[in-house]
Amino acid sequence: MIRPNSASNLSSKFTITMARKGGPKITLFLLFISIIAFGVFVPVFAPLPSLSSSSHSHRHRKANARSFEIADDVFWKDGKPFRIIGGDLHYFRILPEYWEDRLLRAKALGLNTIQTYVPWNLHEPQPGNLVFEGIADLVSFLKICQKLDFLVMLRAGPYICAEWDLGGFPAWLLAIEPALKLRSSDPAYLKLVDKWWGILLPKVAHLLYNNGGPIIMVQIENEFGSYGDDQSYLHHLVKLAREHLGENIVLYTTDGGTRETLEKGTIRGDAVFSAVDFSTGEDPSPIFKLQKEFNAPGKSPPLSAEFYTGWLTHWGEDLQHTGAGFTASALEKIFSQNGSAVLYMAHGGTNFGFYNGANTIADESGYTYKPDITSYDYDAPIKESGDVDNAKFRALKRVIGRHSVASLPSTPPDNEKTGYGPIRLQKTAFLFDLLDMINPADVVESRNPVSMESVGQMFGFLVYVSEYASKDDGNILFIPKVHDRAQVFVLCSSDDKERRPTYIGTIERWSNEKLLLPNTKCASNISLIVLVENMGRVNYGQYMFDRKGILSSVYLDGRILDGWKMITIPLHTLNEVPRTNLITLVAHSRIVTSSALRKLEDSERVSKEPALYTAHFSIEKDNQVKDTFISFSGWGKGIAFVNDFNIGRYWPSFGPQCTLYVPAPILHRGENVLV
Repeated sequence: MIRPNSASNLSSKFTITMARKGGPKITLFLLFISIIAFGVFVPVFAPLPSLSSSSHSHRHRKANARSFEIADDVFWKDGKPFRIIGGDLHYFRILPEYWEDRLLRAKALGLNTIQTYVPWNLHEPQPGNLVFEGIADLVSFLKICQKLDFLVMLRAGPYICAEWDLGGFPAWLLAIEPALKLRSSDPAYLKLVDKWWGILLPKVAHLLYNNGGPIIMVQIENEFGSYGDDQSYLHHLVKLAREHLGENIVLYTTDGGTRETLEKGTIRGDAVFSAVDFSTGEDPSPIFKLQKEFNAPGKSPPLSAEFYTGWLTHWGEDLQHTGAGFTASALEKIFSQNGSAVLYMAHGGTNFGFYNGANTIADESGYTYKPDITSYDYDAPIKESGDVDNAKFRALKRVIGRHSVASLPSTPPDNEKTGYGPIRLQKTAFLFDLLDMINPADVVESRNPVSMESVGQMFGFLVYVSEYASKDDGNILFIPKVHDRAQVFVLCSSDDKERRPTYIGTIERWSNEKLLLPNTKCASNISLIVLVENMGRVNYGQYMFDRKGILSSVYLDGRILDGWKMITIPLHTLNEVPRTNLITLVAHSRIVTSSALRKLEDSERVSKEPALYTAHFSIEKDNQVKDTFISFSGWGKGIAFVNDFNIGRYWPSFGPQCTLYVPAPILHRGENVLV
């Protein structure tokens, strides 16, 4: 949920060196360094079953019976009172090799419960293409939680928010016509939800607490009271969950601690437990009192299901920072009122690939689009790289220690990091030259531009190409609706086959302006090339139906420009690799043509044309493979791949993030490749 939060400046500590042209090829330098970038719907419904299928009081249960339930405004685990001291830690923001490491650090903090979302888009990136391996191996993650004696609160969605692309919905939902009404009782939408949960929930049913697993609670939707008022939708989800998970599991909702959000987002009665969240530092007493109004008598143990340890950061903002003492004091207030809390986040991790989300901020023009940075450090006590040697971790651990029934484990040391020195990159290819490798069947032609989702390009970049006749005094280009950032080029190829596209300017969603296309003497029509970047779909609020690409007509001197080709650019994200893997081609072959090579010499002329740079660097010994950071200070905007793994977006010229985290499991002894 988006709420104001205190922040302060946190300056970056990173540098980069950039070499001038030397010889016939342009070279640049990146520096791998071993420092952390920053602490970076009113129908009548049949009665629903209660929170516990048992008609017996907890006092009549055997103390050793395996059960988790709610009675007398208390959580009861195996017949004994239980306080949830939890933390959000998302498996999809951490490499699987580090799941156990990060969980052990959460254990050292004093947590007894892990809360995690399940992003539908990660597990079904294309319709029917189900992925539950690698970073998407949810079951393995849950088993590690159980191994380490954690309980789990599973936020199964189908919408999760989470500052994650489209709030966890698969982007292909946006290509369906007629358009779906997401997060509603729209039958077409519910049919797809039924199918998805029919896959997901049976996968985790054996891991419910009453079945011997770690899952004590399953969340229904997420903060729905901040979005809609569709009780039939919520009841449908509850019924669906019960069909797959049974009657014993505690289902819960989470909503902001206001009467309005709770009225819209909760389900009255005792079928679903209503938890709350609220700003850090708010007095929890009146909010917990309000919470009780939305739970059945005796069914309202006070729970802050999102206790914010920090906050998210958008591109162009200062890095978010919340003081350690302030955060610890706020947590103490909750515990002193016999409350439970889940730290959001305990460990943030990283928005690897193209999965970062975005927000819309209300302003005088309506709203401004704000994409999230690659890092999801969140100023959490366990930093992006897993570091725990910091004031916030220590302060929160002290508070938790005072309220924990068990002694806390010792704090582990930070993982070792290293620097690999300056690495020279060679400009390997112009992006537009690589389009010749695209299968013609993947090129879509249309009278008007169509969205990325409509051509099957869910993430990254899409090229739009059309033609126009030049005028002596130039042409005015206007694209009313671009999502999200378009770089505009023109090309006359009739006279000079070696001529490169000329960069004209950039059109951005948040500051859309007209562009003057200069007069270009050309014997034929001029090609207009528009490279559009999807910078992350809105994950929260009323503008969440966020298609990408050119979403309007394109106007040239006030007249609609027709005849478009849409060319997909196959760049992989976390869990899917395209048929044509441009990154692998660039990394392992020399594909620059001789004509392009000559043009590479003119660095000033071609510096605005998108290009790919490659570097090979070696790590001699296994014990030298460690976490590191790659610095882009002084660079413009782009994405980076290390050994074909998409480590995320960089944009230090806009800020604030100047480095990208490179976890050691991505690296290996021998030759490594950066693109």
